[in-house]
Amino acid sequence: MMTTDRVVFVLRGLLVLAFAAILLLQVMSIPGTLAYNAEQSADPFWHYPLLVVLEVELICVQVVVVATWMLLGMVREDRIFSDAAFRWVDLIIGAIVAAWLVWAGLAVFVFATSDDPGLPLLMGIVLLAGAVLGLLMFVMRALLRQATALRSDMDAVI
Repeated sequence: MMTTDRVVFVLRGLLVLAFAAILLLQVMSIPGTLAYNAEQSADPFWHYPLLVVLEVELICVQVVVVATWMLLGMVREDRIFSDAAFRWVDLIIGAIVAAWLVWAGLAVFVFATSDDPGLPLLMGIVLLAGAVLGLLMFVMRALLRQATALRSDMDAVI
């Protein structure tokens, strides 16, 4: 149990760093970069929809970070096999689906307008990785459901 506490502590530290880095990207880096590119570009219109897409993607990642934080707290308190955990897992799945849909919309636009195959291929790989991540979370949710049912059965026997 002591090892689990240490791992949870380290994971929470990394989540704080990830959240802070994402927040920095959201507030300072991405808007500034896109505004500069819009000023330098002959066609600045596409920079603003790209800003919205990137901000939505980062918000989805932040939702996943917060939900993971809450799940780690439940692990630490030995409450992970309860119905309350499903709320956070469902939130993670919802954020992944939302991010995937927004990214897919952007990918369709890029596939239709790009002359170079590099960017569409990169976006397709990210789209594939997002689909795998979402499906893995769905399987993990099913495993959590089974483990929760087994825990309830064991508690009833004891």
